[in-house]
Amino acid sequence: MWNKLKQIKALQAYKNSENYGDFAILKSDLLGAKVNPTVEAKLQHVVGYHPHINLEELSKYPQGTFGREYAEHMRENNLKPFNISPELEDIARRNVFALRYVVTHDIFHLLLGFDTSYAGEIGVLAFAAAQNYSKSLKISLWLAKFLYPIIAPKQRQAIFANLEKGLELGKKAQFLLGYRFEEHWKEPINEIISRLGLPQIHNPQYSLTFIQF
Repeated sequence: MWNKLKQIKALQAYKNSENYGDFAILKSDLLGAKVNPTVEAKLQHVVGYHPHINLEELSKYPQGTFGREYAEHMRENNLKPFNISPELEDIARRNVFALRYVVTHDIFHLLLGFDTSYAGEIGVLAFAAAQNYSKSLKISLWLAKFLYPIIAPKQRQAIFANLEKGLELGKKAQFLLGYRFEEHWKEPINEIISRLGLPQIHNPQYSLTFIQF
């Protein structure tokens, strides 16, 4: 109980942190999501791995590079990278699953071709569930399958289409969660997509934009 109280206090303290990843990783740590043991073994080479992501720097890379496309995706969707403060290094190392899932979430959106609507979110969630990262993600997907069409009825068709697409991609793709994306910013995004066993998308950005309700 005392540990939980300490976690809650830490969560409140970092709620308005300049590093968006702080709140996310503390929240995951509090909820105690259990990673699949097989997946945990595959993540040992990224324990504590969270290089700072500078969007301004990435935006200067040539058009078509992974870093440039990621920076443009973040800017167009008014997003900031989930950087982690040095003070949370112990939590980052202890909970490698939460760390990498938080840090790579927006990268997944870009590479999988899912936007940031409810329909896009369920696509990414379905992908992660299909890759068998964690039982908790499968439970989250089950809940989202029922809740998202209610929350965003106009996206109902897209929600179920992306659900199926995410599951299919997750079964065919390489293991994405353990990939050191941050070491490949300067490479063409199409090469990254091909290397990871994902289908090419004509435009790294999204052809459809949904309004969230």
